[in-house]
Amino acid sequence: MGRWALDVAFVWKAVLTLGLVLLYYCFSIGITFYNKWLTKSFHFPLFMTMLHLAVIFLFSALSRALVQCSSHRARVVLSWADYLRRVAPTALATALDVGLSNWSFLYITVSLYTMTKSSAVLFILIFSLIFKLEELRAALVLVVLLIAGGLFMFTYKSTQFNVEGFALVLGASFIGGIRWTLTQMLLQKADLGLQNPIDTMFHLQPLMFLGLFPLFAIFEGLHLSTSEKIFRFQDTGLLLRVLGSLLLGGVLAFGLGFSEFLLVSRTSSLTLSIAGIFKEVCTLLLAAHLLGDQISLLNWLGFALCLSGISLHVALKALHSRGDGDPKLPKGLGPSADLELLLRNSQQDEDDEDDYFVTQGQQ
Repeated sequence: MGRWALDVAFVWKAVLTLGLVLLYYCFSIGITFYNKWLTKSFHFPLFMTMLHLAVIFLFSALSRALVQCSSHRARVVLSWADYLRRVAPTALATALDVGLSNWSFLYITVSLYTMTKSSAVLFILIFSLIFKLEELRAALVLVVLLIAGGLFMFTYKSTQFNVEGFALVLGASFIGGIRWTLTQMLLQKADLGLQNPIDTMFHLQPLMFLGLFPLFAIFEGLHLSTSEKIFRFQDTGLLLRVLGSLLLGGVLAFGLGFSEFLLVSRTSSLTLSIAGIFKEVCTLLLAAHLLGDQISLLNWLGFALCLSGISLHVALKALHSRGDGDPKLPKGLGPSADLELLLRNSQQDEDDEDDYFVTQGQQ
């Protein structure tokens, strides 16, 4: 009877993990292809991003209210001094990372975007070394060389290469390195009380919106104000379709963070990291099959080389965490920028909230 119970528990955990991974894939891959699809007809990626930020803020506020009503515990609200002094730098870097990433979809393919964004690990490691979050080791140098070499091979003589789009997404990856280093430093400050990702998203979105607004005003404001798709619309049906499409992206963006939280709280951050590696492979295969992205053998070899560097980094993280014996705070940052809002110690601090989110995860 005991053996049967163990087998059932193992199968249930495997099914649960697979289901959560698939949910994460749906949102993560879905928002990538959504952004590319929408920017083909709606050429205002910064406005699109700002609307997504507003939707994420509203969903985060709603989630906080629901958790507060169910747990009868007040949610953290930062003072203006802490908010502007300690959260603003992270919010600004995050806004630029997301904004430039979405902007690049106007020019480059999904495959080139996916590959170049994977290089964010390079900048994350560099800034982790600068801020003393990582120690310089030979293995980290090897990780950097593998990823850099893979990125060069993937972009070398690419028939669909675009300099402007590549510069935007590479700039986003560079800022992403700053973003996730600042995010880790922010979340490790226990006195702020931002260990739960929902609270973090709630506090980041308003400053991200304000940080992105000047870029929007300069590059898109005038064109958007004269566009018949929004402010000078003549077809109400077209306006509603455009707004509906934009709101869908905000739902996908919030769902991505939510699915990541569910996955890491029910399994581990290592599971999320490994799932992120296979997600990149799935994204490239889908881009080649559905969008006709042209990927040569040299490009595939470069992608494999880059993935080997990311996989090595994940393995080093796993060994390092096991050696430290402290699962609370990861010393280094993971291979995917999407993963880093998820603190493993939130599972210990707010178990009752985790249970609530799991029950609400299908809404």
